[in-house]
Amino acid sequence: MMKKIFYPLVALLLTTASCKNVLDIEDLNSVNEDKVWNDPNLVNAYLANLYTLFGNWNSGADNNSQQLAGINFPLNAVTVNNTAYKAWDYTTMRKINTAIQKVSGSTGLNDATKKSILGQALFMRAYMYFNMVKHHGGVPYITKPQDLEDDELKVLRNSTKECFDLMVKDLDEALTYLPMTIAKGAADYGRIDGNFALAFKAKVLLYKASPQFNPSNPYGNAYWTEANAVNKKAYEQLKAQGYNLTADYYNIALVEKGPEVVFAVINSYPNKVANWDNGVRPGSESRGTASAVPTWDFVKEFPMKDGKLYTDPTGKYHKTDEQFLQSYWENRDPRFDKSIVWNGKVYEVSGKTGKRQYTSLGIADALDNFGENPKAGTTSSNRDRYTGFFILKNSKLSLRQTQVETQYDVDFVLMRYAEVLLNYAETANETGDLATAMSLLKQIRMRAGIEPGGDNSYGIIAGNKSDMREALLAERNIEFCFEGHRFWDLRRLRKLAVLNNKTKQGVEAIAINANGTDMDLKAAADLAKNYQLKENQFKYNVLQVPSTGNKINLVPDTYYFFPIAQSVIDKNPNIKQNKDWGGEFNPTLE
Repeated sequence: MMKKIFYPLVALLLTTASCKNVLDIEDLNSVNEDKVWNDPNLVNAYLANLYTLFGNWNSGADNNSQQLAGINFPLNAVTVNNTAYKAWDYTTMRKINTAIQKVSGSTGLNDATKKSILGQALFMRAYMYFNMVKHHGGVPYITKPQDLEDDELKVLRNSTKECFDLMVKDLDEALTYLPMTIAKGAADYGRIDGNFALAFKAKVLLYKASPQFNPSNPYGNAYWTEANAVNKKAYEQLKAQGYNLTADYYNIALVEKGPEVVFAVINSYPNKVANWDNGVRPGSESRGTASAVPTWDFVKEFPMKDGKLYTDPTGKYHKTDEQFLQSYWENRDPRFDKSIVWNGKVYEVSGKTGKRQYTSLGIADALDNFGENPKAGTTSSNRDRYTGFFILKNSKLSLRQTQVETQYDVDFVLMRYAEVLLNYAETANETGDLATAMSLLKQIRMRAGIEPGGDNSYGIIAGNKSDMREALLAERNIEFCFEGHRFWDLRRLRKLAVLNNKTKQGVEAIAINANGTDMDLKAAADLAKNYQLKENQFKYNVLQVPSTGNKINLVPDTYYFFPIAQSVIDKNPNIKQNKDWGGEFNPTLE
C-alpha cells in the first residue's frame, strides 16, 4: 500500500531533475523515501497533487435539483449495488494520512514547513470526511495509514456524532497551523488558509444542527447554538479581514481574486483548464450541445425586481401565469439577467456584437433549437434535453467557439463570502436572532440590485422564524444557482418532497406578427439572421422535458442518507448498513 503512495513521489522527483541527471540514476526505484519526506519541494508537490479533491467547475453540479433539465432520479436511481451517490474514498484518505504521519515525524523539514503541510492536510482530512458523512452518516474515521500486517483493517463505523467531533478536532488543529489569511496577490494564493478553515468549520456545524441529522428535533436541538457561535465568529473574522460582497453579481468569479472569494481552485491556461463554457453554451457557440440547461420551473423561482414572486398579489410586478409566460424576462431580479440566456436575449458571445440567441424551432440553429412547432417542417433533435434556456452565469463570453473546450481558465470558486453570510443568517434565525438574519439577507438582496421598496424590506416578508427559514432557503436557491448547493440544501433541511414525484418543463418560442398571428418562418429566419427579432415578437408554450422515457423524478425519504455500497460491506462485514437500507446503523445524531 505504501508503494502505491510512494511511486508518484519518485515521478515528482524525476520531473525536478534535468535529463542528464535522470540518465545518471542507476536504479530509479532506489530513491530513498526518507529523503522525499525531508525535502520541502517534494512534500509540497505531494500535497499539491491532493488539491484535486476540491474539484473544479461542473456545469451539471445542480442536475439533481429542479434548476437543470434531466431526470436524475428515475425509479431506483440509488441502490446498495450501484455506484450512484456513494462517497467512500479511502484511497485519497490514505494519501492524506500518510502526509500527516510522515511530515509529523520528519527531521529534515523546518517548523514553518511542517505547520503549513500539517494545517492543509488536516483540513483536507476533515473536508473528505464531511463529504462522506454528508452522504452516509458516520463512517470509519481513520487517522493513520493502516498497515496491512499490523493493523485491524475490518474497522467499525464511527457514530455520526463521533465523526462530527473528529472533523471539528481536525479543523481546530489545522487552524493552529494555518495562516489566518493568504493575500489575493500572494504566491501561495489558492492554498487553504485560516479564513477558509473557519468558514468551513462553521458550515460543518450548520450541517450538524440541521434537520437531516436531527429528524425528531430539527430546530430545537442544542447544536444550533454551537453552530451560531462559530458562524458568527467566521462572519466577523472574514469581515474584519476585508472580505465583502463583489459589487456586481456577474463578476463574482469572472473577475478573479475578488473580495468575495474565500477559496478558489486556480485554473490557468494552458496548464489547467475547466469545461464550464463547453457545458453551458448553446451548441452553435460550443463544441457540441449544451450538457446543462435551466428549466422553466427554475426560471419561475427568480423573484421580480421588487424581491417578490410574480404570483404575489402584493407585488409591484404581479402577473397571472399566462401574462408571466409571455413576458417572463421583464422586471426580474437582476440576477436573472446575469444567470440565464433566453430566446431573443442579447448574448454577445464569441465577440459577436449585438448577437441575440434564438431557440425557436425553424429559426434557431439546429444545435440550439427547442420545440415542436409543426409549421417548422422539421423535428428538434433537442426536444428531450433542452428547455429553451441556457446558462449565462460564469460564462467567459470572450472565448471563441473553438476555444471553449480548451481555454476556459476562470478560477473555480468553491466557497464565497455570500455563503458565509447566509450560513450565519440561518443559525442566527434558529437561535432567535431574527434581526441579524434579516440584516444579512438584506445585504445579499442589496448587492443583487433588488428594489428596497417603501418599507426598505427588499421584498422580504419574514416576521417570524418559520418565514425567515423559508426566505433564506429561497435566497440560497437563487444566489447559488448552478453552483451545486440546491439538492444538498433541500436534503439537509429534509425537504426532498420539493423534488419528489415532480416533472420538469421548458418553454417553446414561436415567432408572431404584431397582430399575434404566426409569422412566416422564412421571414422570421431572415430577421433573426440580423438579430432583428426580439423576445416580445414570439409567443411561448410550456412543454414537458423530457417528452419520452423517464419523465418523473422519484426522491424518497430514504435518500436523506444514502446506503453504503454492498461491495464495501462484502469486503468488511463489520461495516453495518444504514437502517433505511436493510441494516441497523443509525446515521442521524439521535
